[in-house]
Amino acid sequence: MAKSKFITLGNDLEIPILYEDRNVLAIDKPIGWMLAPDDWVNTSRNLQLALESSLGNRDFWAQSRNINFMRYIHRLDADTSGVLLLARSAGALTVLSALFETREVEKRYLLVVEGVPKSQAWECNEPLAPDPKVRGRMIVSTKIGKPSVTRFRVLESKPGRSLIEAYPLTGRTHQIRMHMLASGFPILGDGLYGIPKEKNAMSLRAVFLAYQDPFQKKKIFITARTEEFITQHGFTHKYSSRTPAP
Repeated sequence: MAKSKFITLGNDLEIPILYEDRNVLAIDKPIGWMLAPDDWVNTSRNLQLALESSLGNRDFWAQSRNINFMRYIHRLDADTSGVLLLARSAGALTVLSALFETREVEKRYLLVVEGVPKSQAWECNEPLAPDPKVRGRMIVSTKIGKPSVTRFRVLESKPGRSLIEAYPLTGRTHQIRMHMLASGFPILGDGLYGIPKEKNAMSLRAVFLAYQDPFQKKKIFITARTEEFITQHGFTHKYSSRTPAP
C-alpha cells in the first residue's frame, strides 16, 4: 500500500512527514498546536488528542503504515513550528525519551529578534525555574533555577532585526525564549516574554534534530524547511544544518 507523505487531520490540515522508520515518525509541527496529554480538552488544537483520534479512525496515513500507537517524545511550544519526533510504540518512547533526558539529541532552531546583537556568537547559561507567581511562565533564578545553557549565533542582520540560530544544550521549558530575553533580545511575536508587535505568530522554528539511533545503530539527521521562514522576515541567508554547531 502506498504511503501518504502527510499526516492528515480533519479535512484541511496536512502535516508533512519529514522522516520515518519502524520506531518513529518525525513531522513538521504546525504553529498553534499544543502538545498536551490526550485527556487535555481545554483547547481544540491538542495535537496528541488529534493524533489519537486519527489513529482510532484508521485514517489512511496510519492504516498504510499499520500504526496503532503515536506519542510525542519531546515538546515544542504551541507557537513553535518545526521538527517534532513521535514514537510508534511504547518501547520506542521509553528508549528515545532517555536520549533527550541525557542530552544526547542535538537540536537547532531559527529565530528572529528585534535589534542587532553586538556579539556574533554567545552563550547564555542563566538558570531557569517555573514562575511561582504566574502559572505557565518561567523565570531566571539563581536560587531555585535548574542549570540551562543555550548557544546563539547571528546568521544575518538588517536595520532593526536579526536572524539567529539557537543551539540548546539543555531542554528546559521555554529555554530559548527566556535566554533570548535574558540576552536583551526577545523573540518577535512572543506575547509571553516579548513585545508582540506583529500579527504573525512567534518567530521560532525547530529546524534540525540529530541523534544516535539505539535500534538501528546509526546517526539519524532530520531537517525541516527553512526557506519560507527566512524569507518571510526579509532575510536572504542560505541556511545549512551542516555548518558546525556554535
